Amino acid sequence: MAERWTRERRLERTKGLLLEAAEAVFAEKGFAAATLDDIAHAAGYTKGAIYKHFATKEELFLGVNDRYMQRYFDTFTEVLAAASRVGTEELDRVGELWRRLGADRGTDHAALGMEFTLYLLRNPEVRERVAARQEETVEALGQFIIENLDRLGATSLIPPMTMARVIIHTTPSVVLGSELDSVDLYGPILEMYMSAIKLP
Repeated sequence: MAERWTRERRLERTKGLLLEAAEAVFAEKGFAAATLDDIAHAAGYTKGAIYKHFATKEELFLGVNDRYMQRYFDTFTEVLAAASRVGTEELDRVGELWRRLGADRGTDHAALGMEFTLYLLRNPEVRERVAARQEETVEALGQFIIENLDRLGATSLIPPMTMARVIIHTTPSVVLGSELDSVDLYGPILEMYMSAIKLP
């Protein structure tokens, strides 16, 4: 017998398809040039379907960003959860995963992230609207850092929330710089992050 879809499941599926379409359209056209009509068309829905889930284009972009960040968290959590220490081998594995994520649409996302940052700088009223949502991302990463430091018996030489902000704001530059200059910046930046951590 075919499985019945609940209203909640249908809404969640629609939201997922809209986010996938938005990611592709933003990557192709850039944040400023992409329209909600473009995204709705790519997803096979009307613009009204977007407004059921996202109030503005900015909120839709943040949804795309949230999903992308979750992929990072999930990938790194898998590595760190299995680690009982943070040595050369663990850092090499994290660096390799980061490189892979960077190669898998990472440059598109990093470029969009920088474009969105410039958009927020030029539009203070939008910046105020999305500030709370962006703070949630910082807090999620900060909590992730705290939990893993505690588990390893390590301490941070700078506040974990500050470290979270540094990681979030430097990641696009690492991804794009590695691509543009054909120089691997992932390893060196991980070493810089680790210099702020005191291991037991």
